[in-house]
Amino acid sequence: MTNEVKHEFLLEMTGISKEFPGVKALDKVSLKVRPHSIHALMGENGAGKSTLLKCLFGIYEQNEGEIVFLGEKVNFESSKQALEAGVSMVHQELNQVLQRTVMDNIWLGRYPKKGFFVDHDKMYTETKRIFEELDINIDPKIKVATLSISEMQMLEIAKAFSYNAKIVIMDEPTSSLSEKEVSHLFKIIKKLKDKGCGIVYISHKMEEIFAICDEITILRDGIWIETRPLEGMDMDQIIGKMVGRELTQRFPEKTNVPKETILEVSNLTSLNQPSIQDVSFNLHKGEILGIAGLVGAKRTDIVESLFGIRERSSGDIKLHGKLVGNKDAHEAINNGFALVTEERRATGIYSNLDITFNSLVANVEEYKTKMGLLSNKKMKSDTQWVIDAMSVKTPSHETNIGSLSGGNQQKIIIGRWLLTRPEILMLDEPTRGIDVGAKFEIYQLILDLANKNKGIVIISSEMPELLGITDRILVMSNGKVAGIVETKNTTQNEILALASRYL
Repeated sequence: MTNEVKHEFLLEMTGISKEFPGVKALDKVSLKVRPHSIHALMGENGAGKSTLLKCLFGIYEQNEGEIVFLGEKVNFESSKQALEAGVSMVHQELNQVLQRTVMDNIWLGRYPKKGFFVDHDKMYTETKRIFEELDINIDPKIKVATLSISEMQMLEIAKAFSYNAKIVIMDEPTSSLSEKEVSHLFKIIKKLKDKGCGIVYISHKMEEIFAICDEITILRDGIWIETRPLEGMDMDQIIGKMVGRELTQRFPEKTNVPKETILEVSNLTSLNQPSIQDVSFNLHKGEILGIAGLVGAKRTDIVESLFGIRERSSGDIKLHGKLVGNKDAHEAINNGFALVTEERRATGIYSNLDITFNSLVANVEEYKTKMGLLSNKKMKSDTQWVIDAMSVKTPSHETNIGSLSGGNQQKIIIGRWLLTRPEILMLDEPTRGIDVGAKFEIYQLILDLANKNKGIVIISSEMPELLGITDRILVMSNGKVAGIVETKNTTQNEILALASRYL
């Protein structure tokens, strides 16, 4: 790198403020990133992390403050301009052209040319070179649609690398990865660091922050709290600065008492293979049942089959001892089932529509008057209930849900399903990409529902979460039930051993 000797910082964002109607999102926030460093950017959902980075990428124009990159004052007008200058971002929600090849996705909009034509040989050679340098084993000529989520994540990092980025921003990069894939990702991040890059690392997984980061900047409610070396800090200190109070426990005290059986699932097998085979379990009133397993264990297929969005080839579902069909989602909702899906942006929210629509969409029939019209009064009241019950930070009911932080979006989705008054609530990775404060609120909500005799099923890739919130854990391995264990009597090692049983 030619500039790293000249400047102590690759990137300096100083005194950045940004206001929206009704809310001051950033108030004189600073972020300074050194070369050869991994810099954690921490804060609760809604703290201003995304807004700050959108100011850097020219998506928002800050009201005050300046940005200096490689010693020069900059004001990028678009993310394309930022990319070409050497500032790159790997997003939590991947945005790729699935029906094009891997190398097409890397060079989209800047294909190497031979005369008037695309130089496919050069494109292949360059992609291969980058993959070899980063130790990524993907065929550049296959379609992106055939890749796993983790491979798509690696592809995004390779794309950032291809721009010769000096600053790489990673937003929750491990949210869909297994432990082995996380380990590979960390190797790649360290390679980027060794080459002189500055990496801004956003994650709510504290263990990751301590594993790879050098420095940390903490934001709270749009205000800069502190920047300092990570060495010497502990988890409680960071959480205390993020939430502005001492968070003495990560999980609420368990007060629920499982009662009689509410749900019986027998020999559930999905039509489209490979998927779940011969899955049987039961769920009690007031019980929180966790589902664990490695990536590819087909955990999500269980809840999708129960909810009628994945076709079953065999198996019975009994609620209160009576067979239910659940042939589609509409029937499942009517039978008292609710599902909070894993991919919030893809299958959870209508990002261009407001909070009212997103809160009420699963329960529209409830708002019809005798005349067949919608009752504005009841709709307004239920939307306000979702905002209050879930502690959603929003300027108004009319705010587009897409403009809210990930944690606030997730709270609205959970609130939406609670309005349907479900008996069985299924949550697939409910706290993915959510900060510790909001996680605690969601755990408390899950516990409150269990105390109201609901049956809760929670899928999670975070072992501490499963061990901290559930009563029993069903462990999946390669589409089969490898075992069901009592949470209070199990260990992380036992769960991992079961998860590897049928591999």
